Amino acid sequence: MRIIKYQQDNQDSVAIGLVQADHVIPLATGVHCLTDLLHSPDPASTVAGLIKTAGDPVPLAAIQILPPIDDQEVWGAGVTYERSKSARERESDHAATFYDLVYRADRPELFFKATSNRVVGPGGTVRVRADSKWSVPEPELALVLSPSLELVGFTIGNDMSARDIEGSNPLYLPQAKVYSGCCALGPWITLKAAFPDIKSVEIEVVIARNGATAFSGRTALARMARTFEELIGWLGRDNEFPKGAILLTGTGIIPPDDFALQTGDQVSMTIEGVGTLVNSVG
Repeated sequence: MRIIKYQQDNQDSVAIGLVQADHVIPLATGVHCLTDLLHSPDPASTVAGLIKTAGDPVPLAAIQILPPIDDQEVWGAGVTYERSKSARERESDHAATFYDLVYRADRPELFFKATSNRVVGPGGTVRVRADSKWSVPEPELALVLSPSLELVGFTIGNDMSARDIEGSNPLYLPQAKVYSGCCALGPWITLKAAFPDIKSVEIEVVIARNGATAFSGRTALARMARTFEELIGWLGRDNEFPKGAILLTGTGIIPPDDFALQTGDQVSMTIEGVGTLVNSVG
């Protein structure tokens, strides 16, 4: 089951629906309708009940897809793939040992990433900080969590990162990660029961520039050094999320050191079991 948050053309109301092929089955409307569904005791059963009174299907082409988030906080996990550890060590000579220690430590790196107003959806524009000359997208599987930190679904996350800012000093991580347009989510949420076995799931990113591929990469979720349960457990230590949370699980795809995003680039991220998230760069 894939749940989408959207607006129809010429309508102000926000709605959620069930994606089927190239259509959406309307399920509910309201500012917090996505949260109400995700935080229900059994989201899949709730969807099944809503379908019984659903309206007529709407073509995907006739709606504006919104980021699949209401008021949840977005958090990130770092150095969860060996490829990411190696890249961070290269970009920060002074802190190389820190990244190696984080990769091997019991305690993972977890950081606050975004509020909902800093998040863009499919077709939206992610931003490169004006004071960064070396920024990259980070394609990540995002865990959708209820207030009790139960894993209820998955979406795609683009954790925009200013590598030069973080590399100059790891204490600048919040500035490298948190700013307007620093995160994209979408295109929708695949409920947990409908997600494939993570051992078979791959993540792919393609960055297009002037009509040509400037960079592409692929990795497998099986290469993650942390489990979902482990990351969620640490996130919940001495913390509460009354509105739920979205947790980005880290990236295993790092462009080469001589690559930096440019205005006008198009970033496409695909995760099996979810779909493809496409954003422009501004």
